[in-house]
Amino acid sequence: MFLAQLKNELWKLFGKKRTYIGFGAFVVAQTAMLLMFKYTRWQGQFERLLAGNGYLASEYISALTVAVIMLVPQILLLMPLYVTLTGGDLVAKEAEDGTLRMILSRPISRVRLLLVKWAAGTIFSAVLVLALGAIALGFARILFPWKGMFVFGELPHPIFGLFPPGEGLRLYIFAHLFMTVNAIAMLSVAGMFSCFNMKPAAATILALSFLFLSMVMEHIPFFEAYQNWFITYHFAAWVLVFQTPVPWPQIFQSEIILLATSATAFVIGAMAFQMRDIKS
Repeated sequence: MFLAQLKNELWKLFGKKRTYIGFGAFVVAQTAMLLMFKYTRWQGQFERLLAGNGYLASEYISALTVAVIMLVPQILLLMPLYVTLTGGDLVAKEAEDGTLRMILSRPISRVRLLLVKWAAGTIFSAVLVLALGAIALGFARILFPWKGMFVFGELPHPIFGLFPPGEGLRLYIFAHLFMTVNAIAMLSVAGMFSCFNMKPAAATILALSFLFLSMVMEHIPFFEAYQNWFITYHFAAWVLVFQTPVPWPQIFQSEIILLATSATAFVIGAMAFQMRDIKS
């Protein structure tokens, strides 16, 4: 029965037009960024950076390199928006449409209903992240050759890595597993607010406010010693995959914290949903 209910939730989730807004936005954003990298000074800056460190730029300005470059701003800005939009709809949209009372008239507990919805949201998060990575790599391959990967960044973790094509692709795929955990944590926070008596838009806004407030406070110098307390600090664990050597203890610590955050958000949401008067 659980699988049948999950299938029904997935049909409802992927049957909504607004579910695909994120996929469309990724296509538009990546097309624009790809053209900017190809035809502006952006590519030249990366070539000078590589040449300044003694590397041949033509070997590392590749599809893998460009795909990672396109991922970073979308993970920071677009992914939280569209994941929380879906998470805010999980319960609040059903209550707004008046279908939640009909669903609860069936012999199913509220916790089980919420678990099914959360499982459907988790699957959506994984599909969204995988689509983001696949579209970025596919688009980058159209204009750039299949060569080595160059990853460079300063915040929140200093990264400077060069990898052959095979290893670069393996790390690129592996990093998406940790991005999926990030998306699940975002969706869980939005789903928690959705369980309270509020509109879907309010649940989405509250979740985004929580995430952006965490990101802002994380970068305030006064809170530098407390960065581990902010959820957005742990979102950057996927970048650590490209460090040499890979700091596995730090990555696993961040992933455990994110999974614990998701579980905590689910428990709080379930408690609120259990006490909520749906008939009012």
